[in-house]
Amino acid sequence: MKLRRAPRRPSARLLRRTAAARLAGQLALGALAAPLAWAPASALAQTAHTRQYDIPPGPLEDVLSRYGREAGIMLSFRPETTAGLQSGGLRGAYTARGGLDALLARTGIQVRMQPSGGYVLERPAAGGGVAVLPAVTVSAAGVAGGLPEAYAGGLVARGGGLGVLGTADAMDVPFSTTNYTAQAMQDLQARTLADVVVNESSVRMLTSTAGFGEDFQIRGYTVPSGDVGLNGLYGLTSASRMPAVIMERVEVLKGPGTLMNGIGPNGSVGGGINIVTKRAGDDPLTRLTATYENKSQLGSQLDMGRRFGPNNEWGIRVNGSYRNGRTAIDDGSQRQGVGALALDYRGQKLRWSLDAYTQQERTDNFRPQIGFQSSVDELPSPPSGHRNFYPGTRLEIEDATVATRLEYDITDKLMVYGAAGYRYGTAEQTFPSGPVDEDGNFTVRNAYYDSYSRTSTGDVGLRAKFDAWGVRHAVTLGATRLDQEAGNFYVTSAGTAPSNIYRPSDLPEVTAHRGSPSKASDTALTSYTLTDTLSFADDRLLITGGLRKQRVALDNYSTATGARTSSYDESAISPLAGIVFKPVSNVSLYGNFTAGLTRGGIAPATAANAGQVFAPYKSKQYEAGVKVDWGSVMTSVSVFQITRPNAMTDPATNIYSFDGEQRNRGLELAAYGEVARGLRMMASATFYEARLTRTAGGANDGNKANGVPSGTFNLGVDWDTPWVPGLSLNARIIHTASSYFNAANTITLPSWTRYDVGARYATRILGKSVVFRANVENLFDKDYWLASGTYATVAAPRTVLLSAQIDF
Repeated sequence: MKLRRAPRRPSARLLRRTAAARLAGQLALGALAAPLAWAPASALAQTAHTRQYDIPPGPLEDVLSRYGREAGIMLSFRPETTAGLQSGGLRGAYTARGGLDALLARTGIQVRMQPSGGYVLERPAAGGGVAVLPAVTVSAAGVAGGLPEAYAGGLVARGGGLGVLGTADAMDVPFSTTNYTAQAMQDLQARTLADVVVNESSVRMLTSTAGFGEDFQIRGYTVPSGDVGLNGLYGLTSASRMPAVIMERVEVLKGPGTLMNGIGPNGSVGGGINIVTKRAGDDPLTRLTATYENKSQLGSQLDMGRRFGPNNEWGIRVNGSYRNGRTAIDDGSQRQGVGALALDYRGQKLRWSLDAYTQQERTDNFRPQIGFQSSVDELPSPPSGHRNFYPGTRLEIEDATVATRLEYDITDKLMVYGAAGYRYGTAEQTFPSGPVDEDGNFTVRNAYYDSYSRTSTGDVGLRAKFDAWGVRHAVTLGATRLDQEAGNFYVTSAGTAPSNIYRPSDLPEVTAHRGSPSKASDTALTSYTLTDTLSFADDRLLITGGLRKQRVALDNYSTATGARTSSYDESAISPLAGIVFKPVSNVSLYGNFTAGLTRGGIAPATAANAGQVFAPYKSKQYEAGVKVDWGSVMTSVSVFQITRPNAMTDPATNIYSFDGEQRNRGLELAAYGEVARGLRMMASATFYEARLTRTAGGANDGNKANGVPSGTFNLGVDWDTPWVPGLSLNARIIHTASSYFNAANTITLPSWTRYDVGARYATRILGKSVVFRANVENLFDKDYWLASGTYATVAAPRTVLLSAQIDF
């Protein structure tokens, strides 16, 4: 019985820009070759990856059958070997052999490994009686990097990081969070961060695949890519998009996270996203993956990890990917290379890590965005998702980041930490524009918009635990600093050309000299934080309070003359109050109040007042909810209200400004886990009541906030078929209700629904674990508008993703 499972032009600026990337690439390749040379053949032959399991109790034969499918190993045994034996199941993080040994502990069943990599199970003839095996659990420390273990089904983790508050179980925090695992990213063949976070209803993408960047919406407010955290630090991620190949976890916090994480460089308030990079696990890993994306984009990925030292103290993880070929858009092509290196040390008291990644991408004919004329009362029908209504565009982006973190346990009750990082990123792009009328006609003007940003950031602090008068305290004292210099160069074509989104014309030529970007702003964000979490009655009642003193300093410069045009320096104290009450062990009632100072918005390049930077503003959130852990399914219900000043670009004057206040109220429902053996699910729904208040002259008071739908819905399922071991099927529905496109509520953005399907097959070939995956996004090839501010883009058409993964 077998069971299983080219740069555009050389210049000094370009050479400087790519020097760091080349060095990082050489370092990554050298690091990759080293462990291959050091690792003995036996270690390579035994390569396996630690993964999470949550297998319920049952007959030992059934438990082993499921374990074989999930672990991707072949198990051979006679029926009488397991006859009469019951198992308490398996929960926690294990290697393939480690999990098997845990399941068979105290059964007397012996394990023999086969040359093919499979296992033969034998029961000694002297055995007898019926044994009941205890449930086996491993602590979160067994997960690579000390991350919280995965919840039932493996798609979402039990907890995640909360910035200054540290890492905690989702049931113990007074916030709504979702923490995606590497398994979820792999099975959905995530290419970028957008493919990960779109899996729940409170998060929506405002831009489309293969555009010039990714903008997210959390609880109705925009979160740009530049406000995504990397291992708890802001300013280190790409302003365009982040590749999924470097990610171990993705942590989503819904609601303002100013106190937990500080101010994001772009001033997001709806929520926070943090990327946790990969670390070497306890077992050697060498994984190669070949990928395909229609029309004809081929790629390859390498993921390799090793640990060294008497107690596996030292770790190295190398990730790299390259893809090139035609994209789904007309005459489109994309070439992207990513390299990442992660080093870490984990001693008894000292923990250290170093991360470096570089990304280079060139896209010809990227997915466009367009505005609409002020006279438009109804949006024109979206053109085909294959259409580029700005033919001949080009985008080149480069990012290079290095970051390090150090933690030291002075005692078992006191820990100090420090982290620092540096990033340099550039983008060069064709930037055409021209508002469209109701028939899709527009007058196009071409432009070049090149930009750069240079960021350095740091975070230091201490965490202490102590008891006082029968109350347990977890106190954190911390300080953060972020410095960012940003610059740009913008020039337009002298002439224009008539065009249409369904029958686009060639772009006018830009004849002006394309110069280098000049400094446009200097930003300094500083904060000091003090928090305390009090625990009563054996953690049945948790109360968190905290204050963050924030300072925002900004200098703006003319890119033409270099002269400083404006500046501000403001500070405020942001409070946090949160409570968690557990009437029973598996139920958490929670509530929170947060407020924060946020950096003001910057007028976009296409606005009449392009580059104008606005003063900081304050936002507030009230939230209450309940979470219930049913053992293999987690459910939650929450209500919230978030208020902040409303940013808008007037369609008549094209001036970007802040007008009144936006108040988003909402109800969130969510459930995830394993609803039945081999059936995993993620389901969520969010209902919004988003209004504008205190607008100029009361003109738009009471209107619905533009861009915020009345409701969103997600349902995703993943099923291990019982008739073909190793074969799993998945499907996903993403629905977004209609919303208003403008603050006056005269233009409606239609609702849309996207259907995705997929399958994967895990097996062994020549003794190696192999997984084949196939996913189809936008199955019915539906065309629909996505909107970010006053600009809209057409969603990506039907997309086929194929991959073959092999572990050596």
